[in-house]
Amino acid sequence: MRNVRDRDFFTWCLSFCFAGVALAASAQSQTPGPNPSAPIEVPPDATVQPQPSTDAWDRWGIQKVSQDDDWTRHFRIGAMVGLNIKANFSMKGNLFNISSAGSEVYEDGYVHPSGNAFGTTTDWGYDSALQISGSKLLMHQAASFSPTSGGSAEDGGSAFVGFDMAYGGNLWDWGHTRIGWELGFGLLPINITDNKPMSVTVTQNTYSFDTGGISMPDPRYQGRPTASGPAIYSDRTLESSDLIPNVPVTGSRTLDVMLYTVRLGPSVYWDLNKDIGVSASAGPALGIVSGDYKYDEIILSTPNKGQVGATDLVYGGYVNATLMYHVPGENGDLYLGAQFMSLGNATFSGGGREGRLNLGGQVYITAGINWPF
Repeated sequence: MRNVRDRDFFTWCLSFCFAGVALAASAQSQTPGPNPSAPIEVPPDATVQPQPSTDAWDRWGIQKVSQDDDWTRHFRIGAMVGLNIKANFSMKGNLFNISSAGSEVYEDGYVHPSGNAFGTTTDWGYDSALQISGSKLLMHQAASFSPTSGGSAEDGGSAFVGFDMAYGGNLWDWGHTRIGWELGFGLLPINITDNKPMSVTVTQNTYSFDTGGISMPDPRYQGRPTASGPAIYSDRTLESSDLIPNVPVTGSRTLDVMLYTVRLGPSVYWDLNKDIGVSASAGPALGIVSGDYKYDEIILSTPNKGQVGATDLVYGGYVNATLMYHVPGENGDLYLGAQFMSLGNATFSGGGREGRLNLGGQVYITAGINWPF
């Protein structure tokens, strides 16, 4: 149902834009009539000398004297704040490998091979006396897990700060009302993190190392590669694999992406008085989302890290409204705007993990400088 609404909105925006272009072409092919209330097409390089008038706008000092003073084109640039952007994190599958499985670091110690001809190493350490079994030293390592609960979560950032700019022009002029077009670009870094714990069933491997019958140092011993301390054999043997249920997974899952948006649509501009003007525009919008889905977790004290990179294309539409203050004595405005943009969802997936950026109802607040010319 959501996809149907997005397509309807996108189709409506495209129809609105094409209708504006058709009207522009029609107006250019007609000869202006004597009707004083008819719209006046803005010429490309026309210069109109000021005429005496008792109109209230003229008494405020606003007169049509040239294309530059008539503000037929504009360029604005500023900052924007994105709101109502959320992400969903999920795991689809029954078995997930742990990135550090098979390494030389374990939940309760480490054994780093030295590479010597005897197959022994002094670069090892362990945590508990329970790991000693005769002439064997036992080490434990989480190898994989299966989600049992909390495999899906949604989070949203409070606000994201980015960059916005737009360029536009006017096609028709009704006194102090102008109808034209606007092309806009937005750049927004987005970082959303989920820290909710999950419950999983872990497959834990138990490995044994031959100590050669040495006198074992006390627990929490930590050897060094160049030390002359006790040495054990670095080759390991898999003793068993056990399932441990209801293990909490702590850590984070993050979408760290950049959102690029392009929008194009017809615009309407009004001069409310000599100091204040407002404009509105609407039309289709296109977005490119590029970045990474990262995870950094701890499972039975074993680190599990990784990332999935992707680029996704989304589309939809936008509605924008802008309030402008004409700076006295300067050919420029200060502006404050609000924009609603509805795009599709961008998906990052790999290895059974999925991060989805929900862009169905973004709200942007923009502010900066506008230059009419």
